[in-house]
Amino acid sequence: MARPLAAQIRDRLLERNALSQAFFPAESARLAAICRRMAERFLDGGRLLAFGRGPYATDAQHVSVEFIHPVIVGKRALPALDLSLAFEPWLEAIATPQDIVMGFGPPEGDPAVRAALAVAHRRGALTLSLPGHDGESDYAVTTPSVDPFIHQEFLEILYHTLWETVHVFFEHRQLASDDVGETAVFYPFLGGEQVDLRQVEPEVARSIVMKAQDDERLRAEIADEQAELIARAAEAIAERVARGGKLICFGNGGSATDANDLALDCVLPPAGYHPIPAISLSLEPANLTAIANDVGQEVMFLRQLIPHEQAADVAVGISTSGSSKNVIIALEEARKHGLLTVGLLGYDGGEILRRKLVDYAIVVHSDYIPRIQEAQASAYHVLREALEVVLYGTA
Repeated sequence: MARPLAAQIRDRLLERNALSQAFFPAESARLAAICRRMAERFLDGGRLLAFGRGPYATDAQHVSVEFIHPVIVGKRALPALDLSLAFEPWLEAIATPQDIVMGFGPPEGDPAVRAALAVAHRRGALTLSLPGHDGESDYAVTTPSVDPFIHQEFLEILYHTLWETVHVFFEHRQLASDDVGETAVFYPFLGGEQVDLRQVEPEVARSIVMKAQDDERLRAEIADEQAELIARAAEAIAERVARGGKLICFGNGGSATDANDLALDCVLPPAGYHPIPAISLSLEPANLTAIANDVGQEVMFLRQLIPHEQAADVAVGISTSGSSKNVIIALEEARKHGLLTVGLLGYDGGEILRRKLVDYAIVVHSDYIPRIQEAQASAYHVLREALEVVLYGTA
């Protein structure tokens, strides 16, 4: 007899924790070292140039927005671009020896991404292969799972770590004598006299392990407290899909890239999975900028939802705060027209939970956006796995 779906979801979340507990402590020293080198490139005028194909293009989108638009107030914006649309000619045209070039791909790697990274490496850029093999880039990593969802989740933790830790090295160079306030819990080595940045790396590595442990705690909480909820959400979504419905996903910033990724995970699924109808309202910059410019950013998703929505559809709103106004307005419209509504939320669920705007609210109880997004990635991936089980009996 098949195990209950909620138990399967719980096991899949805890499986990620077991892999994380082995991977990040072993990788943390190398991550700290490459973060220092990235900081040096940025200080020398370099840019981050990221790219990937298929679902991994959303990782390039995500890392770009993290560096350009930091979620922590007071952090400097750093030049970053997502070149996924035409990464080979773009690299040929704009890459310089000062730049940092980051390529994303599936667990087995992507030959086109690998070839583009080799060109950038020969031109003197600092290169990161995610994934890759030692010797082919300045930093290459193989995640500990061939499962594409787990692989991608670990890459997200990794590049969030890169962004956070680059700023730590900046602070050592520029603000070492300042009070670092609440960040001291993660960066106890900040403050006091400036030191050789290489000497900072062991402490940075320990902070990276702490971040991964925070993710593990959040996943365990979801497994213990929300596995049943995710199972019921999967069953409800599957019923809508069986009636001809589709998922309509939307969110802002890093949550926009998660909306894009979830939609791609449905229509361009891993080997052995079946396609599920889905779209993302966060995917098209012409629509988003036209609506924001002509009407206002608060209706960016609403104006797209109205012509796309059908009664059997599922609206999936992603908001780390739980209170994003344009997500709220779209969810109000979805409920008005009988769509099933699902929220991937952070903090305490925010206004979306308080106003009961979703039929199923999956809440990551954290107030730190990178950790929320990382745990949300695990949540929507196990939801996608559960849809495969409910609809097709496989995963």
